[in-house]
Amino acid sequence: MRAIQRSNCYHREGHKASCEYGDTIYMLLFGAVQIVMSQIPDFHNMGWLSVIAAIMSFTYSFIGFGLGVAKVIENGRIKGSITGVSAATTVNKLWLAFEALGDIAFAYPYSIILLEIQDTLKSPPPENKTMKNASMISIFITTFFYLCCGCFGYAAFGNDTPGNLLTGFGFFEPYWLIDLANACVVLHLVGGYQIYSQPVFAFIESWFSRKFPSSGFVNNFHTFKLPLFPPLHINLFRLCFRTAYVASTTAIAMVFPYFNQVLGVLGALNFWPLAIYFPVEMYFVQKKIGAWTRKWIVLRTFSFFCLLVTIVGLIGSIEGIISAKLG
Repeated sequence: MRAIQRSNCYHREGHKASCEYGDTIYMLLFGAVQIVMSQIPDFHNMGWLSVIAAIMSFTYSFIGFGLGVAKVIENGRIKGSITGVSAATTVNKLWLAFEALGDIAFAYPYSIILLEIQDTLKSPPPENKTMKNASMISIFITTFFYLCCGCFGYAAFGNDTPGNLLTGFGFFEPYWLIDLANACVVLHLVGGYQIYSQPVFAFIESWFSRKFPSSGFVNNFHTFKLPLFPPLHINLFRLCFRTAYVASTTAIAMVFPYFNQVLGVLGALNFWPLAIYFPVEMYFVQKKIGAWTRKWIVLRTFSFFCLLVTIVGLIGSIEGIISAKLG
């Protein structure tokens, strides 16, 4: 949202203008929108929001890809080097590499919501087969866009490539196209926030419902009728908990407004346990894989390697946040 303002300012005042705007008001506005959106009852009521978010994602990905290709053609050469961005010391270079591993780990975070998505599917065909096909197609498309945007972005700007191509102002013109892409990012994240928060809401609310089955505050719903709207079913515990949840995440975001570093931390925390460790352990049980067999050794080695990646990614991203905060 701030990038849209800056883009318009650069267009009016020139690329050297001092177009600085605060981000606190936009974070508060985003949090206010999420408080309202968080009252969507559950995953099953979010199909429309998921479709909108997916369309927005494709739109800004195509724009970023296209701008990167156009910039490379305009430059007439490929910038950058095989060793990547230079750093003052070898240690700093390692921190950046570790942080990058955390960002890559965050690139495929859908294991958090895979089962929730599968639960919304209808059969026949069996839900797990549909989900497997959808996962394969999604990973292929996502990887295509990651490689295209990442490679052409670096080829376009070399070591000056911003952490975020759209908000980092590698591109200035056409300003209206950059504004459109950033608006799509906003709408995508409105939906993405809800898709990743709903499983948390469902888990906490079901736990409290089992723990306090006789509590009216936790279990009772109150119906409100508004003109031109369908009846609203309000649960006081849901309203209070989800509002507090959104307020807390908004406050944390305002304290640590660092894009790449925060993504690295989140990616590192989620990657190994959810995407590697639990699937491997479940596969051992399901397929009755014996200890010290070849398949057991290969998968254990793979899991341990990914654990090391998670650890160094987490360390590098935390160091990045601390450095950004102190700087």
